[in-house]
Amino acid sequence: MKVNECMCTDVCCVNPDTKLNEIAKLMSENHIGCVPVCDDNNCICGIVTDRDILLRCVACEKDAKAIPVSEIMTCNVCTCKTNDDMTNAETKMSQNQIRRLPVCDNENHVVGILTLADLANNDRELGKQEVCTTIENICNCNSKKNAE
Repeated sequence: MKVNECMCTDVCCVNPDTKLNEIAKLMSENHIGCVPVCDDNNCICGIVTDRDILLRCVACEKDAKAIPVSEIMTCNVCTCKTNDDMTNAETKMSQNQIRRLPVCDNENHVVGILTLADLANNDRELGKQEVCTTIENICNCNSKKNAE
């Protein structure tokens, strides 16, 4: 199975100057937990999660109305391509403990996102045990320590 058969194509993106309170509203309105950040050429340059906003802004008592996402986003974004095999995407998610993997075209434009829910919804095609193992690896906070 290919990533484009499993991913969600309805993706909300923001630019690096977008304020965190606007992103939090966008997440709330769309029932999503992360937003890719794209530059002026619509190429992915970062990603921000609801957890990032909580830990890097709220917990540090920063002003969400004043802070641009560029100050707290993760810049080194792990992505996959639409015609990647799902096994490769699951491996990336497992090894990097990523719950949401942006899907990009050959020009690095975001065209979709692959989430834990997408894996669960396609468990018959992907294999229930493989999906369970992937989710366990992603959610296990000790897996990197255990691998050493």
